[in-house]
Amino acid sequence: MSGGTRVGRAGIAIAMAIGLGIGTHAEARHGPRGDVIVEIVDERGVRFEQFPTRSSGNAYRAYVRAERGAPYRILVRNGTGERVGVVIAVDGRNIISGERSELGRSEPMYVLTPWSRQEYTGWRTSLSDVHEFYFTDWRDSYAEAFGDRSAKGVIAVAVYREKERPPELFRQPYEERAERDGKSAESPSASAKRSDEPGTGFGDRRHEPAVRVAFEAERRAASKLFLKYEWAETLCRKGIADCERDRNRFWDDDLAFAPYPPGRR
Repeated sequence: MSGGTRVGRAGIAIAMAIGLGIGTHAEARHGPRGDVIVEIVDERGVRFEQFPTRSSGNAYRAYVRAERGAPYRILVRNGTGERVGVVIAVDGRNIISGERSELGRSEPMYVLTPWSRQEYTGWRTSLSDVHEFYFTDWRDSYAEAFGDRSAKGVIAVAVYREKERPPELFRQPYEERAERDGKSAESPSASAKRSDEPGTGFGDRRHEPAVRVAFEAERRAASKLFLKYEWAETLCRKGIADCERDRNRFWDDDLAFAPYPPGRR
């Protein structure tokens, strides 16, 4: 977001002014002191299943089972007694500015107060509104509209601790997002191949007000979380999910014939 006063060296930090989201069972527990939790939930707060995979250092990685056409929300819980900033990128794009993200501390970020939780539901188009996230085919995704295929199907969160004691929060009047500093977006290829990979769409408009706050992030992220969402059939094919329970016993079984009764052959 441009056109406003940048706050410290952390860039634009935003605190949500709406009610808190509903949490479910915790999964990703990496963050400052191991207490920042990230989950992907549906509109009712029900968690999309996660399958943890390799993690190293301060980075947590997991697969998420996506459902075609389903709206989703990124639930972040701050289990610390400090404010934290979170840079969130979906398919490689910052969810506040829409710009390509490197998860850096100079990017626009959301701020969570101590012991709080918040659901982030869409691409922010102003301080008042977002457009909802939903799982869709890649060709329909927000990132593909800008020709950005660098981080397909990945929800990434970088957690930053605050460098100094927080100043008082301050509010600014509602303002529309200004044009992107004269930068021209990369045009998507007109001949982009059809792909069965999932992406995140730019869904319906949703009123979700936010305010600007002062927040100076530490130099390095305390933790990073990468959630790779895939269709159920892809997780099955890769052997990540145990899919036996998903089989239809009246449909999917291999052809078999009636066995002889015991002692009759």
